[in-house]
Amino acid sequence: MSEIKKEILSRLGMLYVGVALFGAVVLGKVLYLQLFEGSYWKSKALELSQRNIVIQPMRGDILSNDGKVLATSVPYYEIHIDFRAEGLKKDTFYKHVDSLSIYLSQIFKDKDSKTYKSELVRAYKRGDRYYLLKRKVDYQVYKRLKQLPLFRLGQNKGGFIANQIFVRIKPYENLAARTIGYITQDRVVVGIEGAFDSYLRGKEGIQFMQRLSGNIWMPINNGNAIEPKDGFDIISTIDVNIQDVAHHALLANLQKHEAAYGCVAVMEVQTGEIRAIANLQYDTTKKTYVEKFNFVIGESVEPGSTFKLVSMLAALEEGCIKLTDTINTGNGVISYYGAKMKDSHEGGYGKITTCEVFAYSSNVGTSKIIKNCFDKNPKAFVERIYSLHLHEKLGLDIKGEGIPVIKDPSDTSWSGLTLPWMSIGYEVKITPMQILTLYNAIANNGVMVKPKLIKELRHHGEVFKRFDTQVINPSICSKETLDALKKMMEAVVEKGTARNLSGTPYKIAGKTGTAQIARGKYGYRDENAQKTYRASFVGYFPADNPKYSIVVVVNSPSKSVYYGNVVAGPIFKEIADKIYATHVEIQKNFNLLAKSDFLFPEGKIGYAWDYVQIINQLKWNGEKQVLSEWVEPNTSEQQIKFKPTPVKLNSKTMPSVIGMGLRDAIHVLGNVGLEVRVVGRGKVYKQSIPPGTSINKGDLVYIELG
Repeated sequence: MSEIKKEILSRLGMLYVGVALFGAVVLGKVLYLQLFEGSYWKSKALELSQRNIVIQPMRGDILSNDGKVLATSVPYYEIHIDFRAEGLKKDTFYKHVDSLSIYLSQIFKDKDSKTYKSELVRAYKRGDRYYLLKRKVDYQVYKRLKQLPLFRLGQNKGGFIANQIFVRIKPYENLAARTIGYITQDRVVVGIEGAFDSYLRGKEGIQFMQRLSGNIWMPINNGNAIEPKDGFDIISTIDVNIQDVAHHALLANLQKHEAAYGCVAVMEVQTGEIRAIANLQYDTTKKTYVEKFNFVIGESVEPGSTFKLVSMLAALEEGCIKLTDTINTGNGVISYYGAKMKDSHEGGYGKITTCEVFAYSSNVGTSKIIKNCFDKNPKAFVERIYSLHLHEKLGLDIKGEGIPVIKDPSDTSWSGLTLPWMSIGYEVKITPMQILTLYNAIANNGVMVKPKLIKELRHHGEVFKRFDTQVINPSICSKETLDALKKMMEAVVEKGTARNLSGTPYKIAGKTGTAQIARGKYGYRDENAQKTYRASFVGYFPADNPKYSIVVVVNSPSKSVYYGNVVAGPIFKEIADKIYATHVEIQKNFNLLAKSDFLFPEGKIGYAWDYVQIINQLKWNGEKQVLSEWVEPNTSEQQIKFKPTPVKLNSKTMPSVIGMGLRDAIHVLGNVGLEVRVVGRGKVYKQSIPPGTSINKGDLVYIELG
């Protein structure tokens, strides 16, 4: 018996020792975890119960020079349903699914209510956690969905999930689309969107979320949250009205001549600000013209006769010629090392002056002038071109600028043919924007300014940075040469190749260009052995007081009409006509007659300072001192009088914009952080959110104008 007792005690002792050792190991492990791995496992626990949500900032807008929206981010929503939400009960779902299906069918109009019900029931039975109901739902529809049966119970009890996304839209669609640009999810950047992406995109924020029971996450404030910083707004130099004119003038003529593609750019002479830039190319799939490539900036090609301005400038500066010198162009044909150069005029022009050589665009006359002047020192001709910076990129803000090619006598490809052919715009390559910059310098009294696409960066209405006009060359030539070049360019329209552009109430100065297009291995013919051409016109107006310069290029017109004066010239004239008609400040001898029966235009509620400026500029009879910041003008009398109209800019309540014009309404609503949708033209007569209603930043408001 004692032996058995000893056996039992021995075994119990071993058991106790084992338990003690196990306890010691467990205690040791606990102490080890607590002391050495505690922070690691705490972080793991936090990962399961807390997480960070990246809050996307609002991407900045791209605006026209007068504040019209060219590109903006609009909030949309992806709607999902969590059929396994903690609080979603079976009887609740089946109680509401019929009415929910009816409403969804009425709102989206894509399926009948029976189809919606069967799909929802199947998803519920499967227990889908993230069932996609609809993509790209706008704010108004989102608000309606939140009030529907089942959905109004929220995420926990109704399974309703709405993820906000921002979609980039262009209100003017195809206008300047390539220049405005785009940015993809893969960060492919184009145009202004790409060049200023770092400013536009803003900075992401972080929101900390705490997991509750089930799978419900709630925002928490632990003091470490980071607010997103909205992107900067870009104020471009684009004028929507001029852009619209340029776009449609180019489109109509491309269609008329069945051309492959074309481009236009309009520049303000003194500032270099680009008021319009249009690039249209025929899409064989869509059977229409679209903006695919920025030819104005990105295509470096042989310019043809518009380059003759460079040749004349070089010869005049060297003192080789004068305007009145006579050049014998003979029968319009000359041979250089066995290669014939011809004038477009059959039989030639005979003996003509230097001015007429340019006006008639004589290839023979131009090449003879340059050959006689620079044959012994072609390097001097090239250096003249270099002095105009035509061998360099302009260094524009947006990417994709074409690379210019200006040959040098040291190049292996230089031959006896190079100098005469360079003189008429072949064996060189420059972009349309470069040629426009040169002609603009003539209009600007010799000051060459860099083309400018951006005026300002703004953040919530405050100017962050201004972009001043940059001077590339303060004087591209002497005053004598400048005066001679201006007379040559005016002669082109008065009696030369662009006579069809004369007869306007303002003077045009410019140069036509008709260049054969190089086709690689096919030479200057296409694969069908046919010659193809590039028609162009570049110039400025009014010639006696230049305000705008324009370049037009039309590639491969296909109706046997390809000269610059009849293909590109009319586009220039249509744009210039409409700018002249709508910009009274450039009209010669323009006077407003003070007649007793003169009727002032109907006024809208607006910013008082703007009205004072208009009255002063147009010399109207009206109050010059206005005490209220916002006013409503009374134009029924011979004197404009103003009625003070307070506009409340309280960011928490909806202001009234009834009676305002679009620009002022957008300004007021933008200042309180609202997203705006516009219907109609005129002045605002209806707004979707009544004045005085509580609002939040990002709310969407519709305004109707009439």
